[in-house]
Amino acid sequence: MRIMRSWHRLPRAAFDLETTGRDPATARIVSASIVVADAEGRFIGRHEWLADPGIEIPEAASSIHGITTARARAEGRPAPVVAAEVSASLRELFDAGIPVLAFNAAYDFTVLDRECRRWSLPDPPRPRPVIDPFQIHRELERRREGGRKRTLVALCEEFEVPLIQAHTSAADAAATLVLADALARRWPELQMPAPWLHDLQIAWLQHRAERRASHLRREGWAEADLPGPHPWPVG
Repeated sequence: MRIMRSWHRLPRAAFDLETTGRDPATARIVSASIVVADAEGRFIGRHEWLADPGIEIPEAASSIHGITTARARAEGRPAPVVAAEVSASLRELFDAGIPVLAFNAAYDFTVLDRECRRWSLPDPPRPRPVIDPFQIHRELERRREGGRKRTLVALCEEFEVPLIQAHTSAADAAATLVLADALARRWPELQMPAPWLHDLQIAWLQHRAERRASHLRREGWAEADLPGPHPWPVG
């Protein structure tokens, strides 16, 4: 019988974007990174992009990732070119069966999807398998006592994962890989083939939505007003 190895014992990659805003439907890509690790977790590849998003980068966004409109226009490549190259790199990974990790993956993959639509590019890759440390931690530690945050920075501090130059796409992608490995060590039940964990995360989101809908019905909410499940990567 063939034994299927866990995702954290196989080659894997991480994906992160820095953008112009919080709304994934309207945000534009400013920088993108894909970091690749081998089966032992050693970094073996890194791809980085700086884009000119074609619009002004709000000061609130620049204050987080440090990229100004002036720099993006001077050093960045055209947004359609960057979106196409990022999509092609991710497609290559997924076609090879390599899982892609992303912290709050729904945001990054939705931004990429909308960029591809905005510039009339070919469809972005179907994101599978995707592993999202944010959703995993949200499910396995549902309560955060004392107002503790569940950001990448906060979880890296908690799990003693180095994160230098936080909120740069390359640093955040690399930290996401290391954080995911730390989660697999804390919760061995996460150690399974990547497609299984991909499907399990979707089931968690569906169950969470059902629990919340049930609670809101008891509070008197109408069916038409019930919120849907937390989004999962498009595709």
